[in-house]
Amino acid sequence: MTVSSQQLEEWLKAKEGQHLEFKEAKNNFHFEKLVKYCAALANEGGGSIVLGVTDRRPRKVVGSQAFADLERTKARLIEKLHLRVEGEEILHPDGRVVVFTAPSRPVGMPIAVEGAYWMRAGEDLAPMTPDMLRRIFDEAAPDFSAEICPKATLADLDPMAIEDFRRRWQDASGNESLAKAATRRLLEDADLISAEGVTYAALILLGKAKALTRYLAQAEVVFEYRSSDAPGPANQRNEYRQGFPAYFDKVWETINLRNDKQHYQEGMVMHAIDTFREGSVREALLNAVSHRDYRHPGSVFVRQFPRRLEIVSPGGFPTGITPDNLIDKQFPRNRRIAETLLRCGLVERSGQGANRMLVEAVRDSKPLPDYARSDDHEVFLCLRGNVQDASFVKFLAQIEPTRKSPLSSHEYLVLDLVRRGNPVPSAYHDEFEALKKEGLIRSHGRGRGARYILNPEFYDASNTPPLLDRDAMKKQILDYLRTRSDEGCPLSHLLQEFHALSRDQMQTLLKELKADQMVHSRGRTKGGRWFFGEEAS
Repeated sequence: MTVSSQQLEEWLKAKEGQHLEFKEAKNNFHFEKLVKYCAALANEGGGSIVLGVTDRRPRKVVGSQAFADLERTKARLIEKLHLRVEGEEILHPDGRVVVFTAPSRPVGMPIAVEGAYWMRAGEDLAPMTPDMLRRIFDEAAPDFSAEICPKATLADLDPMAIEDFRRRWQDASGNESLAKAATRRLLEDADLISAEGVTYAALILLGKAKALTRYLAQAEVVFEYRSSDAPGPANQRNEYRQGFPAYFDKVWETINLRNDKQHYQEGMVMHAIDTFREGSVREALLNAVSHRDYRHPGSVFVRQFPRRLEIVSPGGFPTGITPDNLIDKQFPRNRRIAETLLRCGLVERSGQGANRMLVEAVRDSKPLPDYARSDDHEVFLCLRGNVQDASFVKFLAQIEPTRKSPLSSHEYLVLDLVRRGNPVPSAYHDEFEALKKEGLIRSHGRGRGARYILNPEFYDASNTPPLLDRDAMKKQILDYLRTRSDEGCPLSHLLQEFHALSRDQMQTLLKELKADQMVHSRGRTKGGRWFFGEEAS
């Protein structure tokens, strides 16, 4: 990896997170400590330790004299870690900066130093916890869904589910001979059963309810509808424990019963946008079922609220997958399930469906799919349904038919970032430049105050048509504040979340909600925050 001065400037502004570590190290830095930090970075998926930079924001380059002989240091790191750690120096105007970049550890193999597997803990290092080590060691385990369930037999599979699988496979493949294949031969050809017995994939996809209860009770999806975030029983709760394709459509149909439409007007034409897109919901559910960890005793939960959908699946992200690389990488945790769903035509070969969820969110001018609440134990996906900027929806509808090729996922993301006034990461530099060349993005202003905006010929943010249902907008604001009931929300964040509303419109709605004792505010001016509910007396 070659670190450019531009990359260093971006790092200085970034948060110190999973892949970056900053140390001043003006005069020196102990080699043994460097070894441990490189091991910790490798154990966490790879990253860089940057010497000669203050570790607190706003960061400044202070220069470092550590490790003058980089080649010798690199050789010693390889000897200690058996990993190729890159080392380079950047001659910044404010001093010499040294960067060591460690690759990710091999699959299933954490890196040990001095008898411990290290990870970073705040400003220091600590041994990895047992549960983290278990997850790493489990990476090298065989595909669980391809393993044989010792006591299951062909009689534990639902004949109707098998015939539905046959039909789907035949329709997707065009192979007419599947219609006449004997049941055992059909399932053997799909690698769902073998001479050794029935796989867990067969149970999860085709199993009877009693068989799943007996052998794999966690293979279920629990649906809840909640009209608010208030604690207590859900307004509706359905539990699905049978072969997945048998209830796949039912979950969507249940969600769609309360799937409100949001309207905006363009001239004399009224347009409607579903709060929840069918494609995104189906992809999220497919991901949850096919990529969850079935050795974990938890169930998949689908929680529907008026303006958001939460899909929670046990086990955390598969190896090498993070929220940042989700649209570019794939690692099917349960390959046999994924292959079977592919045969049925339910998923594409590209796999995870994250691209489709992102594209549909951008096209509807909704918040991007949010994985912020995910951790090592579960993947927590939030799909928010509130349409933010009807002018942006019009912008995309106007430019898409005129292009020679469809917009890519990265191009959609770049346009959305520019619309929001957010910086575009260097990883999307090529897409950004191409959209500028195409005339969809333009520079506005000069000098340091210059920024990039969407071409006003196609997009006019000052003429954003409002969403017409005033009560629906109030409901969206209430739903949003409910999710932040403890910390509240500044007006600036509300304006960012509800981009279609002007400051005056937002303040008017908040005043009306406050008069109805549904929200309250604390503090004044920039430090003020809005909270859900009536203010405690």
